[in-house]
Amino acid sequence: MKLFLISDNIDTLTGMRLAGIEGVVVHEKQEFKNALDKVRSDKDIGIVLLTEYFGRRFPEIVDDLKLSAKIPLFEEIPDRHGTGRSPDFITSYVNEAIGLKL
Repeated sequence: MKLFLISDNIDTLTGMRLAGIEGVVVHEKQEFKNALDKVRSDKDIGIVLLTEYFGRRFPEIVDDLKLSAKIPLFEEIPDRHGTGRSPDFITSYVNEAIGLKL
């Protein structure tokens, strides 16, 4: 199975291409939907990497993909600006999930 990147900037795509991962750069909602349709129809793609920008810009689409799609697996990654999450997001997640303060 192949990996595929849908990015909002050329720098992230260039870095992934150096690692052998193909992808596209999109900015608008319709471009994003078209790219998603393309990857979902390609049975060779097993994992789709999305820059966190799309999770912030189109949360309803990204959340639906993560919850409903079995294959390919959709995963958000930080882009060249770093993650949009707080520095202690893992600790906060564990605290919320199991109710223990770490």
